[in-house]
Amino acid sequence: MTVHQTAPIDLYFWPTPNGWKASIMLEELEVPYRLNLVNIGKGEQFAPDFLAISPNNRMPAILDPEGPDGDPISVFESGAILQYLGRKFGKFYPQDERRRVEVEEWLMWQMGGFGPMLGQSHHFRQYAPEKVPYAIERYDNEVQRLYGVLNRRLDGRDYIAAGDFTIADIASIGWAQRFKRHAVDLDDFPNVKAWRERILARPGVQKGLKAGEAEEKTLVIGKDKEAQSVLFGQKAR
Repeated sequence: MTVHQTAPIDLYFWPTPNGWKASIMLEELEVPYRLNLVNIGKGEQFAPDFLAISPNNRMPAILDPEGPDGDPISVFESGAILQYLGRKFGKFYPQDERRRVEVEEWLMWQMGGFGPMLGQSHHFRQYAPEKVPYAIERYDNEVQRLYGVLNRRLDGRDYIAAGDFTIADIASIGWAQRFKRHAVDLDDFPNVKAWRERILARPGVQKGLKAGEAEEKTLVIGKDKEAQSVLFGQKAR
């Protein structure tokens, strides 16, 4: 059954690989949504109104005014958002159990590895106040391993899971988009390189990656000490 969204979904967002998961999904679904920027460099993720829908003080989060039984629902965590939207609109998240499990395996792989580990590599390469060779080597090695896992997975495949474009691809493309920040040479991973080009050719992906594009340029974390303090010195509030 086709679900028609009449009221826009509120997306609380900042342009990062995790934020792009939600914007790409909404663009690919072609459902109305309203972009609400959460400037993570200025601590807006700690505002009480935002914490009410995202208690982990992380974006993205969504507020769907037309949730289950017609009542509003909020969803935080990027993977949970992809699953919710995939179930609701019946796209990019197969209903067949075997294919769905395959998609979920690779979604969890991204959430637990191809994201956090790449982020740590970027942190120690770009933002750490002092170079820590052990940490750089540790995360660089893990980045190479994870790209290798994805490269093997894509051998003979156009998409990561279930033989089609799914939320597994949506979850991973934003991180693969930033391969240069992870000191990765995509020529070493030809299957990933071809997959990346294939996914980036999709209009919905292109639009999703452009969400908040102008605002992203206003936050240069490497040069903004206040933003670094907010992002990397977070404690319980």
